[in-house]
Amino acid sequence: MKLRFHGLSADLEQGVRLLEDKLGFRQSEDGYPISVRHRAGRIEVCAETKGAELQYDRKIHFFRGLGLLIEALRNAGETVAVDICEEPQFDFNGMMFDVSRNAVVSLDNIKQFILNMAVMGLNGFMLYTEDTFSIDDNEYFGYMRGKYSFNEMKALDDLADTFGIEVVPCIQTLGHVEHALKWNNATDIRDTHDIFLVGEPETYAFIEQMIRHASAPLRSKRIHIGMDEAHALGLGQYLRKNGVQPRFEIMNAHLRSVLRITEALGLKPMIWSDMYFRLGSKTGDYYDQSVDFPDNVVAGIPDNVSFVYWDYYHHDADHYARFIRKHQTLGSVPVFAGGIWTWNGLCPSYRKTWLTSEAALTVCKAEGVREVFATMWGDNGGETNLLCALPGMQLFAEHGYAREVDGNKLAARFSFCTGGRFDDFMLLEKPDLISEEEGNRLTLYSPPNPSKFLLWQDPLLGLFDKHAEGRGLGAYYAELERAIEAACERSGIYEPLFRFYARLCGVLKIKSEIGLRLKQAYDGVLSDELRQLADEVLPDLHMRLTALRATHRELWMGTCKPFGWEVLDIRYGGALARLDTAIERLAGYLSGRLERLEELEECRLYFDGPRSNEWHSIGSINAYNRIATAGNL
Repeated sequence: MKLRFHGLSADLEQGVRLLEDKLGFRQSEDGYPISVRHRAGRIEVCAETKGAELQYDRKIHFFRGLGLLIEALRNAGETVAVDICEEPQFDFNGMMFDVSRNAVVSLDNIKQFILNMAVMGLNGFMLYTEDTFSIDDNEYFGYMRGKYSFNEMKALDDLADTFGIEVVPCIQTLGHVEHALKWNNATDIRDTHDIFLVGEPETYAFIEQMIRHASAPLRSKRIHIGMDEAHALGLGQYLRKNGVQPRFEIMNAHLRSVLRITEALGLKPMIWSDMYFRLGSKTGDYYDQSVDFPDNVVAGIPDNVSFVYWDYYHHDADHYARFIRKHQTLGSVPVFAGGIWTWNGLCPSYRKTWLTSEAALTVCKAEGVREVFATMWGDNGGETNLLCALPGMQLFAEHGYAREVDGNKLAARFSFCTGGRFDDFMLLEKPDLISEEEGNRLTLYSPPNPSKFLLWQDPLLGLFDKHAEGRGLGAYYAELERAIEAACERSGIYEPLFRFYARLCGVLKIKSEIGLRLKQAYDGVLSDELRQLADEVLPDLHMRLTALRATHRELWMGTCKPFGWEVLDIRYGGALARLDTAIERLAGYLSGRLERLEELEECRLYFDGPRSNEWHSIGSINAYNRIATAGNL
């Protein structure tokens, strides 16, 4: 497609050139004419056979409008008739990538995400970096964690700015800093293993270093300074030094000290809001409906900080409305942080993402919340590749330009913006949605994640075998494997992603029920069945798991820095070693060398652990150490 722009301002030219290959056009003097006008307000795209006009307000609106125009021209017949008008719903609509849970996205792949965001119309970006950025003269900060250099962050910011995307530094200045505090050079600033020792000059000197180095490569004068989930604030070394102190006062004093740093550096900070809500709740629950903020506490909260209300759990619109209003009692309209569920194990949870985001973003628009972003956490090792977040990114983008989102338009836009097939991507959550009934039983905090615990559980110990009983999982995963393999054939640049999930299902169609088969054959003294399991089934499973590991490694190395993969190597290595042990143990029993297999004589129980859900559910747990063994790990 040849295009010729009239009125294209200099600050748009580089972005247009960078999108030529992605959107499939070239600029040419004999191209289809597009008149570009900068005007406050809406995005307007009008086109007919003779030419088009594109009106935009902010830079990011131009690039979304350009995508809308090219998409419409591709779909047009011989007669072009395009009339698109969109009203931006948010001033800041962004994405936050968690790069602190081992999976540190490579710079090349961040650049691809930014190109997608530009065409989608998303104008905010954060990298959640607890210690994965560089601090001069502190070699241990982010040591062997894949931290970004100053130059990498500057290159990212330069590219984002080309499209009008603001990159906001996102760090932690209170809790969630266990990796920064685990080295001996942090002894004097450590309250507990993951919380800074507040009130100490050395602590604030360290935090100032963090803030300076996180913000220096970036244009934005805003910074997210974290401060969430510091549940043991003031209860470690602080308690021994200062005795029992009111925790509201500790929190306010620490916040004021950090804000003095940001103010001196000319930065506008935001923090997660949960610590104030937890301290104001009798139960310590962030989402306590009866939370009460004493007047003296509210009066003591500095007014030069924005609060970020994070919530990716609730399905009820009324809940979001109530909590947005509760945040307003702290003095301002909050920033809202929703979630694209990439942190529940090996698979994304699109259903949970849609249920929470649809309710939350609709309410944000109604309540006048003008700044939103989507978190993409990577809990317990970053097992879900962030490419899986693309459909959720499109959902946030479409909410950013319409009061209500049309599902068909969203799917079409997804295909245009990313080159992926929306329906095929929806298959990637199905290893965890083993039935419609399970899909409808989404609990508040934990969607089901059987793909994780069935992959990592021990074949001889079978901690989750009771949850797998009578569900026909082998047949389910075999059918799903075929569906994802078919999608893999048409997946284009996403082939490594789809191949991983196809091979995951190829493992699970055997491993999901291997423990049940071993136990049944052992209890029934079925020697022939045990011999087949030892000689054929388990070796085949070993081969499939080895291939899955190789595919997962290829996907990781193609999208992330190598640091962090060692954790998954250890998990795969452990699973493979336990298959070797199972084969060896069975052989010893069948030969008469072993009189019994004590592991298989144990009665199987339901996994009655944290967030394991009701026993009639398949269950959910996202903690490898609890899945692999009942012992110490």
